[in-house]
Amino acid sequence: MTTIDDPAELRAHMGAVNPLAERKVLDHLDGFCRDFIALSPFLVLASADQRGRADASPRGDAPGFVAVLDDRTLFIPDRRGNNRVDSFGNILAAPGVGLIFMVPGIAETLRVNGRARLTRDDALLESATVQERTPTLGLLVEVEEAFFHCGKALIRSKLWDPATQVERGRFPTMGRIMSEQTKAVGVAEAEANLEEAYRTRLY
Repeated sequence: MTTIDDPAELRAHMGAVNPLAERKVLDHLDGFCRDFIALSPFLVLASADQRGRADASPRGDAPGFVAVLDDRTLFIPDRRGNNRVDSFGNILAAPGVGLIFMVPGIAETLRVNGRARLTRDDALLESATVQERTPTLGLLVEVEEAFFHCGKALIRSKLWDPATQVERGRFPTMGRIMSEQTKAVGVAEAEANLEEAYRTRLY
C-alpha cells in the first residue's frame, strides 16, 4: 500500500509528536500573537464547505489590518474583490477556518484556527475605513487554537530573499491569462481593466 488511510497508521509512520509542538498550542491570543498580528500585512484564510471542498484565499492590507478585539476574537475586514464570496459561502455552510499570518522578513508564521461568522456591525466596519471607503462586510473569528509555526518552510523557499524574486517578464500577465482562459475579452482590454482595478478599486 502506498497510501495512508488510518490515523493510527499515520501516527506510527510519522513517529511521536515533539512535546513542545503540543504544548505551544494556545486557546487564546497572548501578547506575542497580538504583536505578530499587528505587524502582519498578509494572511491566508482556509475554509471548506459541508462536503469538504476546500478553499484558501489571500487577504492583505496595511500591517495590523486585522483587529484583535480581545484574547479570543479577531476582526478581518473584507476589501473589494470579485464578489465570488467563496470563503463567505463556505463559512455559512461550515464555520471552521484556519488562518496563517505572515510578516515580511520573519521566517516564522502564526497559525490561528477557529470558527468564523459574517458581520455587518457598523462600528467595526467603520473602524476599517481606508481611503474613505468602508467595507460592507467583515469576518469575526472566534479563536480556538493559536500557535507559532517554525520557519523551515519559508527558509527553504527563500520567500523573503530579494535575490529569489522572479522577474515579472518570466510569467504571463494576469490580463493575458484571463483573456486566454476565459475567451471572453481581448488581452489589451483585460490588461486595461486590471490596471484600472489595481489603481482605483483596491478599497
